[in-house]
Amino acid sequence: MLRQGREASIVNLSSAAGRLGMAGRSAYSASKWAVIGLTKTLAIELGPDRIRVNAICPGAVNGPRIDGVIAAKAQMLDLPADKVSELYHNQSSLGRLIEAEDIANMAAFAASDMARNVNGQALAVDGNTEKLY
Repeated sequence: MLRQGREASIVNLSSAAGRLGMAGRSAYSASKWAVIGLTKTLAIELGPDRIRVNAICPGAVNGPRIDGVIAAKAQMLDLPADKVSELYHNQSSLGRLIEAEDIANMAAFAASDMARNVNGQALAVDGNTEKLY
C-alpha cells in the first residue's frame, strides 16, 4: 500500500486497433483489446490504493515501422506504396500520422497530477481514427 498522501499512475500502451479491430490482424487487435481490459480491471482493483491506470491508444505512428507495414501492404495488394500511404494518412479525421512525441506527451499528462481523476480510460492519440487498413 502507498504511504498516505501519495498517489501513483500506471500508463499502458494499447492501440487504435484495440478500440476498432483491424481486418487481417486479429491476433494484434485481440492483444490490444486485452491491454484495455487489463487497464480497466487494474483501475478498479488499484483505485482504492490511489493508483490510477490508463491506456494510450495511438493510431498509425510515423516512422520506420509504419513505412514497413505500408510497403508490405502495398506489395500484398499490388498497389503503389504512395497510394497505401495515403490510405493510412486518411484513416483519421486529421489526415496525418501520429508522431512519437504525441504519445509521450499523453503519457506525461496521464502520469501527472493534472490527470488525477482520469482512471480506467483508453486515451486515444489517433487524430480520431475512424477506420483501419
